[in-house]
Amino acid sequence: MAKVLVADDDPVILNLLKKFLEKKNYEVVTACDGVDAIEKARQEKPKVVLLDIYMPRKSGLEVLKEIRELDRDVGVIMVTAATDEAVGRNALSMGAFDYIIKPFDLDYLEKVLWWKLMLMN
Repeated sequence: MAKVLVADDDPVILNLLKKFLEKKNYEVVTACDGVDAIEKARQEKPKVVLLDIYMPRKSGLEVLKEIRELDRDVGVIMVTAATDEAVGRNALSMGAFDYIIKPFDLDYLEKVLWWKLMLMN
């Protein structure tokens, strides 16, 4: 079972993704802000991180940079309400695997997550 860190400051999204991924047999760890996300990534060593871009205390892009410094192999998928393509391109250039815009299709999210995990093996 792969461990996934879900980092989002919206408790509704956080709970939705946690329940959805647990039903798909992932081990899920959650974080409610950027600082918490970095700490959980350091402690829990997830295979994949679903990371919101706009969070309190540290932005998702700052978290992405720090996670990349901790572990170059962890897969990071940005999940955000931001529709600015420049932000998405920036996240991809910083090492994110994909950029998914909210509201998202859970089936598509599951496919991206599965694909990233397959590429890691």
